[in-house]
Amino acid sequence: MSRRSRTGLFISEGSSDLPLADLIESLFFNQGVTVHFSKPDFSLLGRVAKDVRSRAEAGLALVGSPVDLVVVHRDADNAGRHARQQEIVTAMRSISGAVDFMPVIPVRMTEAWLLLDETAIRQVAGNPRGRMDLGLPKHHEVESVANPKQILSTCLLKAAGETGRRRDAVAKRFNQHRRQLLERLEPTGAIVRLESWARLVADVDEVVKRWGSAETN
Repeated sequence: MSRRSRTGLFISEGSSDLPLADLIESLFFNQGVTVHFSKPDFSLLGRVAKDVRSRAEAGLALVGSPVDLVVVHRDADNAGRHARQQEIVTAMRSISGAVDFMPVIPVRMTEAWLLLDETAIRQVAGNPRGRMDLGLPKHHEVESVANPKQILSTCLLKAAGETGRRRDAVAKRFNQHRRQLLERLEPTGAIVRLESWARLVADVDEVVKRWGSAETN
């Protein structure tokens, strides 16, 4: 049986979040569906507002043809998952034409997903054999810590083990390091224990079932 193939549009909060699209493609692939996401870097487009509707409309216009699925990435932040989900639902339903969509909502931030792999953090920081305690939160804590972005930044600096100007140089590469950690994120690793990741996997499964049902009708 040939593998089904679909097209999609991935809308990220920032350019360093774009590797999430590859992770989501892998989740669909594991469900027997190949999805190829267009991943526009909105920072290069100039005057595109940051709200979900504006980015979705700009992305769809760039693609120039209908897509099977729009995936919208939005951190929960202090608003919480439910509020972000409603924000996405409202925005996507306001777009003319039937557009299938799926939210991706890390709790509280995408950085929380990156605090689970100490080995990857040390490698990205350029000091894989370092032994300094990084002070990483336990897996059951990462979705409740107040500022996972700051914690990740601090952990990367500790892992690098640099001082002075070299330490400053490491700090300036945070977005680059963050993107590298996303690229290395293992979808079958410790992240499977996080509720927000489990919700994403369940949403992928729901989309695949919805597509399958439509094909048989």
